[in-house]
Amino acid sequence: MTDAARQSIDALTARVGGEARVSHWHVVDQARIDAFASATDDHQFIHVDPVRALAETPFGGTIAHGFLSVSLLPAMLAEVLPDMEGRRRAVNYGFDRLRFVSPVRAGARVRGHFALTGIEERKPGEITATHAVTVEIEGAVRPALVAEWITRYYFDEGT
Repeated sequence: MTDAARQSIDALTARVGGEARVSHWHVVDQARIDAFASATDDHQFIHVDPVRALAETPFGGTIAHGFLSVSLLPAMLAEVLPDMEGRRRAVNYGFDRLRFVSPVRAGARVRGHFALTGIEERKPGEITATHAVTVEIEGAVRPALVAEWITRYYFDEGT
């Protein structure tokens, strides 16, 4: 592993237990919800039919798919993750815990809070990072989701 890659891993490790980093706001409008419905073939009316959702749900209109909120996490994390020299790739390893706490209404803005809770160096050049994640809904008391998210990072081997 290169010296730069080692320094990146050490810098990331030093952030464990530190303050959460917060992403920019992301708008979850009806166009985004509709595009996600098309991509996933999930056209349940609570997501794609504003008139029916207003009449038949307690949400006051359409809401985003929970998995749409999850799908925004990589973009949000990229906004707050420090540059890591020597990083070849990142791989989503999954979630140990994921809960959808509150619905995200069409037109809402959301942002991610990421607290690094653990780093495990599995072998030289490969680390597993765990983040406690909260997705905040602007103006709401309760978050959209909370999760424990695990990502694997692979660094240059060096010579």
